[in-house]
Amino acid sequence: MKRLVGTILVALSAAGFGTLALFSHYAYADNMDTFSILFSRFSLSAVVMFVLLIIRREQLPGGSTLLRLVIMGVLGYVGSSFAYLTALKYASSGLVALLLYLYPAFVALLASLLLREQFTMIKGIALSIALMGTALTVDPAGGQAPGILLAITSAAIYSLYIVLGAQVLKRVTVIQSSTVIFASAGAASGVLMLLNGTHLPATSTGWTAILLIIMITTVLPVAAFLTGLERIGPTNAAMLSTLEPVVTVILGAVWLNEVLRPVTLLGGGLILAAVLLLTQKELRRKPAVPQLVSDPNQVA
Repeated sequence: MKRLVGTILVALSAAGFGTLALFSHYAYADNMDTFSILFSRFSLSAVVMFVLLIIRREQLPGGSTLLRLVIMGVLGYVGSSFAYLTALKYASSGLVALLLYLYPAFVALLASLLLREQFTMIKGIALSIALMGTALTVDPAGGQAPGILLAITSAAIYSLYIVLGAQVLKRVTVIQSSTVIFASAGAASGVLMLLNGTHLPATSTGWTAILLIIMITTVLPVAAFLTGLERIGPTNAAMLSTLEPVVTVILGAVWLNEVLRPVTLLGGGLILAAVLLLTQKELRRKPAVPQLVSDPNQVA
C-alpha cells in the first residue's frame, strides 16, 4: 500500500507540473519574463512552506543535509530550467522537450550505478515505451547543436536532482526539504532576474496566473513528488513523471486551441501504457503488516 500511495502521488505531481505551460502562457501575456516568473514562483512558494514549517513546529535542517538541499534548489530547479529555456533559443520546443524527457533513462542508470537500485526487465520495457510515447507526444523537429546540448544538460541536471533527493529525503521531512529547495531556488532566480530586469505582473490576470503556478504547479506537486519519491524510489518516480507532457499537450489543446494530432494521442496512450505496466505489480501487492517506524518520512 505504501508503494501504491507513492505511485499515485508521483502521478498527481506530474499532472500538476504539466499545468506550468498553461499558466505561464497567461503570465507571459501579462508582460512577465522567464526569470521574473521563476523568482515569483519559487520565492512565494518558499513563503508558503515557511508558514507550514512554523505551524508544524519543524526546524530547518543543517550541515551537509542543508547544503544538499540548497544544491537541489539552485541546480536542480534553476539550473535545469535555465538550460531548458536557453535551449529553446536554438532548437524547436518539440525537440527540446523530447531531449528533456531522456532524464528517466539517466535516472535509471544513475540509480543503478550510485544507489545500486535493481534495474528489472519490466522497468526497461516501461522506460522504452514511455520514451517512444514522449517522442510521439512532443512531435520533435530539428535544432542546432547548442540547443541539443543544453537540452541534454537540462535532463542530466534534473536526473541528478532526483537521485540526490532520494537520499536526502531519508533525513528530513517533505516540509523541511521543500522549504529549503524553494528558498534557494528563489534566491538564485532572483539574482538572475535582477541582472536581466524585473517584469512583475501588471494586472490581476498575471497575479492569478502566478498564484496558480505557486500552488498547483509548485507547492502541491513538489510535495507530492518528494513524498512519492521516498516511497517508490527514483527510477519509478522518473518514469511516472513522463505523464507530464501528456497533461501539457491536452491542456494546450483544450485551453490554448493548439492542434492535437492523432500521433500525439498515440504517444499519450503509450505513456499511459508504460505507467500501467510499471504500476500493475503494485496494484496486485498485498498490504504489508503495519510496523512502528522512527523516520517521519515513512509515516507521512
